[in-house]
Amino acid sequence: MRIRYNSPTVLTFAFISALVLILSQTVMRTLTIQWFVVPGRDGFSAGNFRHWVTLVTHVLGHAGWLHLVSNFSFILLIGPILEEIYGSASLFIMIFITALVTGILNVLFFNSGLLGASGVVFMMILLASFTNFNRGEIPLTFILVLILYLGRELFDTFGAEANNISQFAHIVGGFIGSLFGFFRVPRR
Repeated sequence: MRIRYNSPTVLTFAFISALVLILSQTVMRTLTIQWFVVPGRDGFSAGNFRHWVTLVTHVLGHAGWLHLVSNFSFILLIGPILEEIYGSASLFIMIFITALVTGILNVLFFNSGLLGASGVVFMMILLASFTNFNRGEIPLTFILVLILYLGRELFDTFGAEANNISQFAHIVGGFIGSLFGFFRVPRR
């Protein structure tokens, strides 16, 4: 028996994210803050190349091991299935678009920074509910996932307790995953 690199996009995403965290916690203490956090509206400078890069790279950075593990528990569970259905290149493009859109919207609407892959997690969760989707139908699984996951995020957004999790990125990621589910044709 041999170990197979069965999901190149998802596994590479996971390994790079883990490497970024390891480097940030050991020899390059400012790596995450400099290259993997999208600055908020007031901190973004159009003349700063690094800020443009972070619009996409923020999904590779994480605040700590708990943050990384909570995101990649879902990504490693759902991602390989989606990669098999849509293909490695398509899934990479979906991750890239989700990162870029959540990064841009964060700069446009929020003063706080954005860090982590939770928008990608929600994109994958909603996209996965379309795995047995037929044209002209809306899967009940999609409706239930939409209510459970995005409904909770909307509720938390307006809840009394503020936290450091970007519900907005979750909602946007889920919306993007829904669009991919409706408009992307699996390669089967």
